[in-house]
Amino acid sequence: MTTARLISVNVGLPRDVELNGEIRQTAIFKDPVPGRVKIADHHVEGDRQADQVNHAGVHKAVYAYAREDLDFWAEELGRDIEDGFVGENLTIVGYDVSHAVIGEHWRLGSVEFEVAQPRIPCWKLGVRAGDPAMTRRFEKALRPGAYLRVVTEGDVGAGDELEVLSRPAHGFTLFDSARIFHRDRGEANALLEIEELAPPLKKWAAKRLGLIAEDSAV
Repeated sequence: MTTARLISVNVGLPRDVELNGEIRQTAIFKDPVPGRVKIADHHVEGDRQADQVNHAGVHKAVYAYAREDLDFWAEELGRDIEDGFVGENLTIVGYDVSHAVIGEHWRLGSVEFEVAQPRIPCWKLGVRAGDPAMTRRFEKALRPGAYLRVVTEGDVGAGDELEVLSRPAHGFTLFDSARIFHRDRGEANALLEIEELAPPLKKWAAKRLGLIAEDSAV
C-alpha cells in the first residue's frame, strides 16, 4: 500500500491568455518547486491567483489533487500529465483526495489544513488542457480535488506524509458535494447541513431551494 504523501508543491503567477479572441488572465499554469515552501496568509509562497474573488481566500487558500486522478486524465486525454496540471498547489499520492470528508483535518509538514469544498471548474481548465471541453469533462468525472483552509501555518515539501488528524462523523465528501452541484441538484438541501462546507456552496444551495433571492451576492 502506498503511503499517502505529498509528491509535488506547485506554484504559478497570473499570465495573459487568449480566449475567444479576448485577453484574459489566469494562474492555472503551475510548476513544481523544490525544497520547503511556506504556507501562510491563506496562500502558498510564490503562488497567486488571477481571480481573487473565486479562486482565493480563507476557504480556497490551497488546492490539492491526487496523482491518481491526474493519471486518470492522462488516460482520458491520451497524453502525459504533469503535476500541477489542473492548477493544484499540492499533488498527493496514495490518498483519494476527491473522497475526503468535508471538514477533515490534515497534517502535511508543519501545516494543518481543513478540507473546505470541492473544485467547481471554470474556463481556465479548458485553456490549460488546450481543450474547451475539459471543463465539462471535469464536471462529469466528479474528481474535484480539495480546496483547503489553513488552520496552522508552516511549510511543506515533497515527501511529506499526509496524516489525517480528524474526520467528521457526518461522512459527507467532496465527491458528494460535487455530485449534487453538477448532477443531483434536487439534493441541494444536504449541503446546508454540513457545517464545515465553505459558505459559497451553502449560498448556492439556499438559492437553489428558494431560501434566498437568486440575485443575492455569493
